[in-house]
Amino acid sequence: PCVDPEPGFWSPISVTRVVTGCTRTVKMARITHHAVVLVAVLFGVVFISGADCFAVRGTTKPEIGLSPGATRKLLATHQYRMREKVPLYANKAGPFHNPSETYQYYDLPFCEPDTGLKSKIEDLGEVLEGDRMTSTPYHVPFRVDKENESLCRKTLTKADLKKFRKAVEEDYYFQMFYDDLPIWGFVGKIEKILKPNANAEMRYYLFTHVHFDVSYNGDKVVEINVSTDPLRTVDITDDAGAGEKTIEFSYSARWKETHIPFDRRMEKYSRYSFLPQHLEIHWFSIINSCVTVLLLTGFLATILMRVLKNDFIKYTTGRDDEVGLSEESDETGWKYIHGDVFRFPRFTSLFCAVIGVGTQLFAMTMGVFSLALIGVFYPYNRGALLTAILVVYALTSGIAGYVAANNYRQMGGTLWVRNVLLTGSLFCGPMFVVFSFLNTVAIAYRSTAALPFGTIMVILIIWALVTFPLTVLGGIAGKNAQTEFNAPCRTTKYPREIPTLPWYRSAVPQMAMAGFLPFSAIYIELYYIFASVWGHKVYTIYSILFIVFIILVIVTGFITIALTYFQLAVEDHEWWWRAVVCGGSTGVFIYAYCFYYYYARSDMSGFMQTSFFFGYMWTICYGFFLMLGNVGFRASKLFVMHIYKAIKCE
Repeated sequence: PCVDPEPGFWSPISVTRVVTGCTRTVKMARITHHAVVLVAVLFGVVFISGADCFAVRGTTKPEIGLSPGATRKLLATHQYRMREKVPLYANKAGPFHNPSETYQYYDLPFCEPDTGLKSKIEDLGEVLEGDRMTSTPYHVPFRVDKENESLCRKTLTKADLKKFRKAVEEDYYFQMFYDDLPIWGFVGKIEKILKPNANAEMRYYLFTHVHFDVSYNGDKVVEINVSTDPLRTVDITDDAGAGEKTIEFSYSARWKETHIPFDRRMEKYSRYSFLPQHLEIHWFSIINSCVTVLLLTGFLATILMRVLKNDFIKYTTGRDDEVGLSEESDETGWKYIHGDVFRFPRFTSLFCAVIGVGTQLFAMTMGVFSLALIGVFYPYNRGALLTAILVVYALTSGIAGYVAANNYRQMGGTLWVRNVLLTGSLFCGPMFVVFSFLNTVAIAYRSTAALPFGTIMVILIIWALVTFPLTVLGGIAGKNAQTEFNAPCRTTKYPREIPTLPWYRSAVPQMAMAGFLPFSAIYIELYYIFASVWGHKVYTIYSILFIVFIILVIVTGFITIALTYFQLAVEDHEWWWRAVVCGGSTGVFIYAYCFYYYYARSDMSGFMQTSFFFGYMWTICYGFFLMLGNVGFRASKLFVMHIYKAIKCE
């Protein structure tokens, strides 16, 4: 049967394909393959390569912040005269259901230009996304209609036919760019032939004709769509013929005028995201999350405030004789451990590094959201998001070193050099290991997802000359800062023994309780994020995503505070690390959701796509663990400082 491979909500563009006599519309979108590749290692690229993170080809939206002269220059690059050549580049091809598994367009035996292949120079963000654009033999000049133009007559060998047959079987699509506008098409189709009293037979057909529909406004290209002719196919099934096969490839083009202005030509790629029915789904998700969170947190807050009020009354009256209570009966619960609650945690250097890196990741996330909310990112802005992440990380790189070293000094640490080294490698180190493995896999597959050796060397040089030195400078500033840790209670010389507690008060059950509520608040929106990063959807409603993120931060802080109070109430004073792991446990839930999404909601398959999905998602979830762990600790620290300042500690 003819089924939309991924019915969904973000379809910006349609590529029509015919399968077994029915029409299938497939939503295609630009895939970001390396959205998480070396974010922490590469942030200094802006200073080395001079890449402009706000340079958006194909648009002149005023939010980009271009000067009038730059705007005129951008317009000039997209202005054409009648019959003037418009650049058309082939980018990549790959299985539709495996967005990370992409190959160069000419890995398939398509027609090549007579003058030879010429590669387009790309910036670092485009390379990280897996773009490898090369010239094509298609000649579609400005405002020139073409009917059945011959592209080439090519003799395909058995090996060539096998490549095309494999591409059709795995549902390959190709991507091109015409005047910096993305277009897609399918390589071929499969037809199921039913025969009486016999098994069904699968036939593989190769599309040989491509049609371009181009819209223009004045002297500028505004819109383009591509379609394949289901009637112009060649049977490339195994038994279709012996030996070589000669095939003629052709194309056609039709131009039409439109009134859409040039500076709005990218809007159609995000228009589908803002259809009323899709916005309703998102707002329902937000309202559902808010109501659930408000009810649960309100319930917990009411109980917590009532208990705290009773505790404050009991601990601050000082009238033991009047109420008939002994001093020992007063010294129970969380006040009983006031001499131990501010005892610094074990593995102080690692703890401070976690807080420092978590603070930096939080600052980077807020910076990227700020850029998104002011309209910097647009669909199919090649490399814009990655470059922006690198720049924002560059601006926040000293935060990790400063916060880690400053906290380490306040906790009495002396090996601050070791602490700075640990901070600089806590996130970058595991991510680099994951990247090295996945890049090796991509090289073995000869995929465009593999970074070239030269790019990797540039990345390492940037890390050595920019990223790490800034972390060290932040560490020096944090070490020399004059701030002190002013605990409201003195810490005793020897730690108090923690009483035996039930199993459900141990770390793992507490993490499960702490992570479930924040995860439930983001669960619905999480599907759309996955469908965008690991599918063929386009996500552009950053305002809703920002609201979800704020809800996530608030809920994480509150649930960690509640669990910290319950921990202190049973005289367990080792709350420092517990606050971090409980706050960051949402990252564990997100990674568990990855398994559900992979096996139940997607059609991804193959070793490369599987390793890319779980490898890079592990890196993202690890970053979430550090970031939300920092949020949980800071919220718990404010709470603990507040309640112990409110009582008399002797």
